[in-house]
Amino acid sequence: MCRFSTPTACGRHSSRIRPSEAEPLSSGFSSRHGKPGVLASFEPAEVSILRSLVAHVLDLVAPGQTSDDPLERALGIGDAEPPMEPELARLFPAAYEDEQDAAEFRRYTEATLRDGKRADAQTVLDTAKPGAVELTPEQAQAWLRSLNDVRLAFGTRLGVTEEVHDQIDTMSAEDPLYPAYVTYDWLTYLQDSLVRALW
Repeated sequence: MCRFSTPTACGRHSSRIRPSEAEPLSSGFSSRHGKPGVLASFEPAEVSILRSLVAHVLDLVAPGQTSDDPLERALGIGDAEPPMEPELARLFPAAYEDEQDAAEFRRYTEATLRDGKRADAQTVLDTAKPGAVELTPEQAQAWLRSLNDVRLAFGTRLGVTEEVHDQIDTMSAEDPLYPAYVTYDWLTYLQDSLVRALW
């Protein structure tokens, strides 16, 4: 398996939670029938949840520590140390098993990766609104990347595993964690529908 792949980056959603059976759950994304871009429709509560989660990721990927060297700062060379926060470690995994190689790779790439994640998150914040939403192909790709970041960060906070969707199927609605797990399941569904709409 590629070091950058992850069991929570995509996957099925719970068979128990359907858009018609729970709130907030949208009908997901759809293609524009031969036209470029995708369509979606969101309820106000869905937009509120999505914007909150995306804003959290935006805070997480704020510019990291930079070098004291002006040239290194200009080149975007950053800190080689792996992030201590579990969510950041999930968003920026080590590229190599060797610690020295991983540190060197991180030093030269993490600043650019952070910039990209912030740009994607900002695109979602700029375009997510209640009602009908039309996204260009470029905006849809930014949504796809940002939804993946949101799921990785949120899933890390919840401590989800590959069995998360089976857990939801057997979880009581009275469980205090049920709303959070349903939200994670919705994010899975939303991301999957966007992939299908794009391809």
